Amino acid sequence: MEPVRVAVHATDTIMQVGLTSFLRSRPEVEVVDRGALGERDVLVVHTDRMTQHTVAELRSDPATAHVSKVLVAGELRESDILTAVECRVVAVLARAQTSGDRLVETILSVVPGRGLLPADLLGQLLDGARRLQCEALTTRSADSSGLTPREVDVLRLMAEGHDTVEIADKLCYSERTVKNVIYGLTNRLNLRNRPHAVAYAMRAGVI
Repeated sequence: MEPVRVAVHATDTIMQVGLTSFLRSRPEVEVVDRGALGERDVLVVHTDRMTQHTVAELRSDPATAHVSKVLVAGELRESDILTAVECRVVAVLARAQTSGDRLVETILSVVPGRGLLPADLLGQLLDGARRLQCEALTTRSADSSGLTPREVDVLRLMAEGHDTVEIADKLCYSERTVKNVIYGLTNRLNLRNRPHAVAYAMRAGVI
């Protein structure tokens, strides 16, 4: 199996050097420059917190606009999670709870396009999105969201932190059916990954 191509973007110079050195020591990954990344590659982003400057950098860099990102953050607020998803962050790790092995496992897990959010952060995503819905003073029906009832059921379980196997078991579907449902809705609605699909459904008011 070929190593996953990965680049590092850290807001702190010491962390930039440290993460780059660590990842170069792992045979599972190949460290490259940010400008050399393609859509199948991964960018590891390390920051103390999601500042406006960090968000602006993630959104404006054309070299990484379509690259899946793994975010390692020291502090993450509810509103930051939605912003991170919009910046194509597909995995979020709390710095204090992240080991080197955990980081590499996460990088490998997001390559096929499977987003990863810890259960506690999914809960924050759910609460934050619902709060935004209340502030917007507007609601949408399930029909206007563009989602079918089956897709809503899958997304609701995904938002609760269930993986593909658990969703299939709860809905009495095969794993292939669940994957097809997710693949269909993400492509039809031009959603980047699973966390983005969950965020879309929450903002639509259907979960």
